[in-house]
Amino acid sequence: MHSVNPATGETFARYDTLTPEQVEERLNRDQTAFESYRLTGFEQRAAWMTRAAEVLEARAQELGELATREMGKTLAAAVAEVRKCASGCRYYAQNAEKHLADEQIVTEAERAYVTYQPLGVVLSVMPWNFPYWQVFRFIGPAIMAGNVGLLKHASNVPGCALAIEDVMREAGFPADVFQTLLVGSRDVAAILKDDRVKAVSLTGSEGAGRSVAGTAGAAIKPSVMELGGSDPFIVMPSADLELCVETAVTARTINNGQSCIAAKRFIVHADIYDRFVEGFVAGLAALKLGDPMLEETDIGPLATPAIRDEVHGLVQDAVSKGAKVLLGGEVPQGAGNYYPATALSDLTPEMEVYGEEVFGPVALIFRVADIGEAVSVANATRFGLGSSVWTQDADEQARFVRDIEAGSVFVNAMVASDPRLPFGGVKASGFGRELSRHGLHEFVNTKTVSIGAAEGAHKSKTE
Repeated sequence: MHSVNPATGETFARYDTLTPEQVEERLNRDQTAFESYRLTGFEQRAAWMTRAAEVLEARAQELGELATREMGKTLAAAVAEVRKCASGCRYYAQNAEKHLADEQIVTEAERAYVTYQPLGVVLSVMPWNFPYWQVFRFIGPAIMAGNVGLLKHASNVPGCALAIEDVMREAGFPADVFQTLLVGSRDVAAILKDDRVKAVSLTGSEGAGRSVAGTAGAAIKPSVMELGGSDPFIVMPSADLELCVETAVTARTINNGQSCIAAKRFIVHADIYDRFVEGFVAGLAALKLGDPMLEETDIGPLATPAIRDEVHGLVQDAVSKGAKVLLGGEVPQGAGNYYPATALSDLTPEMEVYGEEVFGPVALIFRVADIGEAVSVANATRFGLGSSVWTQDADEQARFVRDIEAGSVFVNAMVASDPRLPFGGVKASGFGRELSRHGLHEFVNTKTVSIGAAEGAHKSKTE
């Protein structure tokens, strides 16, 4: 595997991938580690997880620079991501025991309760766009629940993948509780089919989700899929337009536009359409495209040349079919995978951008006549990850919460993941949930325990 700087095209590190024999050894080590780690108490796990937070905070600048060099996000965003990982570790260190506490149930038995026990080795297949946060939001619940983890990270961030393993080791977790596997995508199916692997969590593309979920299903293993998104950002006449416009600019260009929960489709009521578009396009135009290591940079390069080619291809297809370019839309000259903030209007269903996730800083703008049309356009996609709606009207807020087909609705705020809230989607955006207590419960055996029975109760029992 190679680490290639998206800002320059320079290959700055090379890593050997694991042989089948080395993968087998790692699987054995993980299984052995589980047999003892599952018996540790929450207090000990919490101490290690808290220490992981401290290590992340101490190394935030170093780890942030590595992420920026490998996948191109701005350094400020990369350092903030590392610090968010620390907050996630602390959340689970402080709350896992409470979320996984036995639940007492009143039945005819002398005592009945539900207990939550770890499954074993859990495989995580993770993407490059948030190379630390995506992994730590798996690590927090899975490892605090008593499972052990194997990471198959994206092939363009091998340095980040190994750095995460190093953080866990430095935090004091027992050897092999968390391991990184430097393997290719073609190796995932065989690893997942292995009897020692009990479950899988994947964050990635729709295609990757279909493949991995299919393998997990055939093997009858639980899986969590967090896939793509084409999130709507709906603006109604009562919105605080100044705050809305400012947030919209950030929501579309976060992580250089490469986020599953970035706002991608801006659905604006006709009464305030012109004012929103004027402010929004001006806000995008003011952003500085450039070296992601520099403090003044707002948008860095896209992660790979192929991603830039795909984004530009979608823009060109839309323009060829009648879309209007309000800003951007041209590939800059020079080195690096740069693509400018771009805004398109006059969009129609025959354009590829209408139904695809655009993984770059391209905003799609729609004019709608009323709330009914806004909901209809918002749901006119196979995706259903997040959504952001802007209105001060309580009835409109309730309508959006009820009718938008998505895993989350953020009212007068941009979509963001938070350790305290469940995260995930519906439709082609996946299934299952990460984070909060819901994420903890995805990879445990929810075991029913019933002890004895009150006198005579057995006589009336049926299955």
